[in-house]
Amino acid sequence: MTWIGVLIGAFGLFLLALAIVPQVSRMRTALPPALHYPQYRAYWLGMLASVSGFQMFRVTQAWLVYEITGSPLYLGYAAAATALPGIIFNLFGGVVADKLDKRRLVIATQSITAVLIFLLATLTAQNLVQPWHVLVIAFLAGAVEAFDTPARQALYPHLIDRKVMMSAVAMNSAIWQGTRIVAPAAAGFLIDIFNNAVSFYLAGSGFLILALIMYRLKIPNIVAGAQGNPAKNLLEGLQYIGKNSIFSFLIGMTFFNSFFGMAYVMLMPVFAVDILEVGARGQGFLLGLGGAGSLLATIWLSSRGNTRYKGFLIIGGAVLFGLALATFAVTSSFLGFYSLALFLMFLMGIFNSTYMISIQSSLQMLVPDRMRGRVMGFYGMTWSIMPLSGLQAGALANFIGTSFAVMIGGLAVAAFALGPALLNSNLRNLGTTLRQLERAATDSAVSRQPSA
Repeated sequence: MTWIGVLIGAFGLFLLALAIVPQVSRMRTALPPALHYPQYRAYWLGMLASVSGFQMFRVTQAWLVYEITGSPLYLGYAAAATALPGIIFNLFGGVVADKLDKRRLVIATQSITAVLIFLLATLTAQNLVQPWHVLVIAFLAGAVEAFDTPARQALYPHLIDRKVMMSAVAMNSAIWQGTRIVAPAAAGFLIDIFNNAVSFYLAGSGFLILALIMYRLKIPNIVAGAQGNPAKNLLEGLQYIGKNSIFSFLIGMTFFNSFFGMAYVMLMPVFAVDILEVGARGQGFLLGLGGAGSLLATIWLSSRGNTRYKGFLIIGGAVLFGLALATFAVTSSFLGFYSLALFLMFLMGIFNSTYMISIQSSLQMLVPDRMRGRVMGFYGMTWSIMPLSGLQAGALANFIGTSFAVMIGGLAVAAFALGPALLNSNLRNLGTTLRQLERAATDSAVSRQPSA
C-alpha cells in the first residue's frame, strides 16, 4: 500500500463523511435516505466495523503467510482456501437464510468468525502458528462467510422501505469502497508498530461489534421462506432464477463482472511494471483513482432513492465500463500514456460502481421475501469466483499478451450487457417494472395502516 493510496482512501472516507454526517441544524435532510431509518442506521454502523475487520484480516493473513513461508505459492493457497468455500457453500447458505431466523444467523456467523480470528491471533502471539493453521482458518472463515452473506443480504431490506433500496445498497457498497484502502493501511501500521497478532485481535473485534449490534437490534418478524427438504429448497431457488430472464441477466452480469471485468486488478502489476513502467507507486495511483471513482459514484447513488433510469444505469454502465477497460488495456500497451491510464481508471471506477449497485438494488426490489436468501446466495457465489479471474486472465495472457487478455475481458462484459438488452424488452424496461413494484409496495403499506 503506497502513501498515495492511503491519502486517496482517506480523502474518499472524508467525502463519505460529508455525505452522511449532517450539520446539526439540518440533520434529517442531510442524511442519505436509507439512514433515516434507525434500525438500518445501527446495522450500517455495525457493518462498517465488520467490513473493516474483514479487510484487516485478509491483509494480515496474507502478510503472515508470506512471513512464515516466504512463498508466493502459499499466498495462492490462502486465496484459494478463502474463495472455494464461497463457491461451494453460498447456495446452501441461501437456503439456510430462508429457513432460519436471519438475525440469529448473522449473530452466530459473525461471532464464529471473530472466534476463528482470535484463535489465529493467539497462535500468532504465542509463536505457535504454522502455515496449515492459516489455511484451515481461512477455509473455515470462508465457509462461515458463505452463510453470513446471504443472511445479511436477506435481512437489511426489512429495515427500510423499498423506495430507498438504491440508497441502502449504495451505503453498503460505500463501506466496502471506503475501507478497502484505509483498513488495509491501518493493518499495515499495526503490523509495523506492534505485530500480526494485534492486527488480528482488532480485526476480530470488528466482527464482534456487528454481532453485538445485531443482538440488540429490533427487526420485524420475517416469515421463513423455505421449509422441508433443503435439497428441494435449493432446486426451487435455482429453478426460480432460471425461469426469470431478468434474474438470470442480473446475476449473469455479476458473474461476467467478477470473472472477466475485474481480472485487470490481478494483472495490474504487469501494467505498472512492464507496460506503463511506473512501478509500485504508479500502481498505487492507478488503483487509488479507480477506488476514488467507485466511491464517488457510490456516494452519489447513496443520496438518491430508487431511480427511473435503473435499466439504463445497468446496461449503459456495464457497456461503458467494458469499453473503458478495453480502451485502458489497448492504449496502455500501444500509447503508454500514464495520464490517460489514470483518467480511464477513474472512469472505470465510476461506471463499475454505477451498474453493480444498480444490479444489487434491482435484485433486492424484484426478489420475493420467501426467495431472498437463495437468490442472494447465488448472487454472492458469483462474487466468490473473483479470485479465480486472475487465473483465466493470466492463462490467456500467456498466449496473446496481458493487454489483449484484459481487453477481451472488457469486451465480454460490454457484449453480455448489450446483447440480451437488445433482444429482451423486459430488460430494456426494467426501470418501469421497478417503479410499478415500488408503487405496489407503497400502496400495500398504506392499506395496512389502521384507519383513524
